Amino acid sequence: MATANGSNPDFGPRVKALREAMGLSLRDLAERTTVSAPMLSQVERGETSPTLSVAGRIAGGLELSLSQLLRLDEGEGVSVVRKRERRTGRSGKHSYEIVTPPLPGQRAEVSAHALKPGASTGGPGDPPMHEPGSRETAVVTDGAVTLKIAAQEYRLETGDSVTFDADLPHHFENPDAAEAHFMSVVSAGLRRS
Repeated sequence: MATANGSNPDFGPRVKALREAMGLSLRDLAERTTVSAPMLSQVERGETSPTLSVAGRIAGGLELSLSQLLRLDEGEGVSVVRKRERRTGRSGKHSYEIVTPPLPGQRAEVSAHALKPGASTGGPGDPPMHEPGSRETAVVTDGAVTLKIAAQEYRLETGDSVTFDADLPHHFENPDAAEAHFMSVVSAGLRRS
């Protein structure tokens, strides 16, 4: 029976780090994968090697391809995320793709956003989405958006960028008649008081 990690001693700790980075408990991951929590715990501690089938289910639960989980697509500290492998999301007329890999300990995330006319990434009453101390830089790549943060509004047009404290309630709006696109980089917990 083929196992997923063979002689890779980093497999279990990598699963655990990815699970924790996503804020998932063992039980949460078990529900996502249909792999029992005790089995997942044994895998994370390196006490057992999962079959390729089980490793594939674990990868899916962590929103990764099996090759990403096993780091088969990496070499010499390089991690490639193919366009088809990007994690995506949608909320109404707002869609996004996360272009960085979900690596343990990664302190920044890059995402590409599209806002249809009249759309927004959230609303005035929404709580902050990012952890305390986070900073965000956004660059408008097409169209125009308005950043609403701390009772202020900042209109940004193609080529404009903004950097701000991402742990404050904020959202982007597209008040224009054309779709707008922007890239965002969120750096976690770097701001000093």
